[in-house]
Amino acid sequence: MENFLLLGICFGLGLFFRRLPQFPESTPKVLNGFILFISLPSLVLYHVHELKVDVTSLLPSSMPWLVFGIALVFFLSLYKLKVLTFHTAVCLVLTAGLGNTSFVGFPLLETYLGKESLGYGILADQLGTFMVLSFPGIILASLAMDGRWDFSTLLRRVLGFAPIYALFVAIITRQFPYPEALKLVLLRLGDTLTPLALVSVGFMLDMRTIAGHGRVLALGLGFKLVLAPLIVYWIYSPLKEDTLLFQTIVLESAMAPMVTSTVITIEKNISPHLASLMLGIGIPISFGTTYVLHFLLKGNYI
Repeated sequence: MENFLLLGICFGLGLFFRRLPQFPESTPKVLNGFILFISLPSLVLYHVHELKVDVTSLLPSSMPWLVFGIALVFFLSLYKLKVLTFHTAVCLVLTAGLGNTSFVGFPLLETYLGKESLGYGILADQLGTFMVLSFPGIILASLAMDGRWDFSTLLRRVLGFAPIYALFVAIITRQFPYPEALKLVLLRLGDTLTPLALVSVGFMLDMRTIAGHGRVLALGLGFKLVLAPLIVYWIYSPLKEDTLLFQTIVLESAMAPMVTSTVITIEKNISPHLASLMLGIGIPISFGTTYVLHFLLKGNYI
């Protein structure tokens, strides 16, 4: 419950700060810079270092890669058909193709499926969602930002993504335990990610822009909250005998757009208003859609 309260408070603060002269238009840029260079690398250094990896981890962690791949094909096909602009298509891939499998995902999993599901949820988030964002996600965002394929420029963009370095350090140092003091510092710094990101998105959220993005917004949220979970349900249905694993994978696929991917989309100026709407409206709607999905799964209606 406290996570949902934090969601509402931080969004509200962002909307409120937008009206105060003490917070200039550059406020989201400053907050996003802190998130990408401090908060997110701290989380990566802690969680990837502590993560236990085995064969079972491939199952939940494969889901975010699958959903991102389907989103990439789906939205870029609409771009090729001239239904969407390139920036709009990329924005939808980065928001509808990546889910909030941790901050929103973990409390919902615990509520619906119990604490036992969190292990699978962490695997889906760390080896799935984060890895997708770090490599194909940031590459796609860089291509949209530059407007062309140039390997050297692309490499500089990817290497300029601070969490990549944190990922490498976390992997290299996995065999060495972190001092408890360092772990505490990393967790404290990592805890700043969600509040700052939600304030940033709330500051950017302008409900007046819905009129200009209504059709595309419905398309993106329809894919993220309805179509993607149905596809995941069908593909992973052979796992039905392992009820907890199967339901965790399906529910994680139905979470709202990822906070960090939305921040990156806004930071790189890839349809920023659409990105903020995808997150700002997607999170409250996802509470209802995941409840319905859990009800259907529990009753074996699907």
